[in-house]
Amino acid sequence: MSVEPKTSTPAWPMPPEGGWTADDLDQLPNLPPHTELIDGSLVFVRPHTACHERAVDFFKWHLQSVAPSDFEVYREFTIDIDSQNRPEPDVIVVRGDVVGDPDTTRYPAGAVLLAVEVVSPDSVSRDQQTKPLKYARAGISHYWRVENEKGLAVVHAFELEPTTGAYTSVGIFRERMKMDAPFPVDLDLTGIRTRRERSQ
Repeated sequence: MSVEPKTSTPAWPMPPEGGWTADDLDQLPNLPPHTELIDGSLVFVRPHTACHERAVDFFKWHLQSVAPSDFEVYREFTIDIDSQNRPEPDVIVVRGDVVGDPDTTRYPAGAVLLAVEVVSPDSVSRDQQTKPLKYARAGISHYWRVENEKGLAVVHAFELEPTTGAYTSVGIFRERMKMDAPFPVDLDLTGIRTRRERSQ
């Protein structure tokens, strides 16, 4: 008589009534890397691709190299929007005066000057619709969305319009991104080509 092997399924935590809170994200055990909180729900992301990692590295390094000394640049660090929303942009620029506690796991949205999202196949609707709406309502002045267009990075840049509280487009950039805000940048976007294209 054969015994069927037992199959185990992940025991995901059951959300409390009203959903999870921003504080819960630090206390729930065994969460996958880069788990976000959106509208009280845990959002899990797929493993990042090499192309995604190169884009994130590119913006983190280049923004840190040109940012004024009173700002800090972080990659994949959560921010507090409100008690039910704690997203994790791919790159953020924050005011240096909030940087102090080496054990902090998040920064308040009010301290964020720029949020950058590198779009993945499973994050398109979040990066194009859900997150920018929340970032704008939280008062984050600048939002950049980076998309992969046939192996090349295209950056859609947005700035918060104070009278409407919504983002307005300030440009779509291919190959070169030159802007004066939130601080002067002049970026060669061809540096984010796929590895094969860069070697040709």
